[in-house]
Amino acid sequence: MTTQIEFSLPPYPAGFHLITETIVKRLPQLPDRGIVNIFIKHTSAGLTINENADSTVRTDFQKFITKLIPFVPYFEHTLEGNDDMTAHIKSSLIGQSVTIPITNRKLNLGTWQGIYLCEFRNNGGSRNIVVSIIE
Repeated sequence: MTTQIEFSLPPYPAGFHLITETIVKRLPQLPDRGIVNIFIKHTSAGLTINENADSTVRTDFQKFITKLIPFVPYFEHTLEGNDDMTAHIKSSLIGQSVTIPITNRKLNLGTWQGIYLCEFRNNGGSRNIVVSIIE
């Protein structure tokens, strides 16, 4: 059996944001075992799983991705601003979904794992999330 829900996250500034609790609060009762796929419906933001305890990890991710793919004036695709194309490239590198096992009706994340919203636009706005729960 598959259940699917969709909701919006509030706007976040550019950066890596821990959203695990926000996601968990929106989930219906989970099955005893299964899989959750969390998908972001945007081409200028992404999702990943990483360190959930030390906020400097998220700061360092932001520093690294900005250095790896800086805002530069040579991109042609700037319809929505100078950060448009760099956001698309970053999103493609990070990805738009994460898959997490369900065990005992809970997301089976590791002790130090959390779900990140990776916002690559300076003003990305609210972001739409689709969660598929597969029993």
